Amino acid sequence: MSSPRVSVSVIIPTLEEAATIATCLDHLASQGADEVIVADGDSADGTADLAQASGARVVRSPRGRGVQQNRGASQAGGDVLLFLHADCRLEAGSVSRLRRFVGRCPKVPGGCFRMRVDAPDLPFRTIDAAAHLRAGLAGLPYGDQGVFVPRWAFDRVGGFPEVPLMDDVYLALRLRSLGRIALLPERIYVSPRRWRRHGILGQSLRNWSLTAAAASGVSPGVLSRFYPIVR
Repeated sequence: MSSPRVSVSVIIPTLEEAATIATCLDHLASQGADEVIVADGDSADGTADLAQASGARVVRSPRGRGVQQNRGASQAGGDVLLFLHADCRLEAGSVSRLRRFVGRCPKVPGGCFRMRVDAPDLPFRTIDAAAHLRAGLAGLPYGDQGVFVPRWAFDRVGGFPEVPLMDDVYLALRLRSLGRIALLPERIYVSPRRWRRHGILGQSLRNWSLTAAAASGVSPGVLSRFYPIVR
């Protein structure tokens, strides 16, 4: 007998993403997800209307990425929750691969895809490699790597911590207590806009410093005193 089909719910937290959400949902349409939920944090630029017009189900939420993702997850019916950022796109066949992987490895508590910054500049390849090592060896994916969590594991750890920043890292730390985090070979293409805005070196150093501090046990409340809130 064949295994039951694994259902996948995609959850996209948004805040002022009118410039990216339609393209994101257009790319996602061919992936074959069972449902797509946009958890919008009261955007003033029409993000929610654009998402609804593109066929997504819109869930209104207080602002905060962790809060929004939990709100979206509470409305999702899939066996697996796949959290995507609005400025990312998955390689063709990624959701199908995810579905097969979870069907074969139901006890894995979560994972992500292999990140590639969507720009040709050579320094970005270093960022790609660092993300691969961080997620594959340390089991600490960032949210823009397309984090997926089976429903049982999400419920077991209590979902995303609703903290000012680094909710993705703190979730990964919780999931690691349940088992090894998986890194699937399909790519997720990430917009370079954050690095363009803050500088490749500055953005990377900030990310690495935040991750190291969080992994060392520093509370998000303490981190937020020294770092600006980042989306």
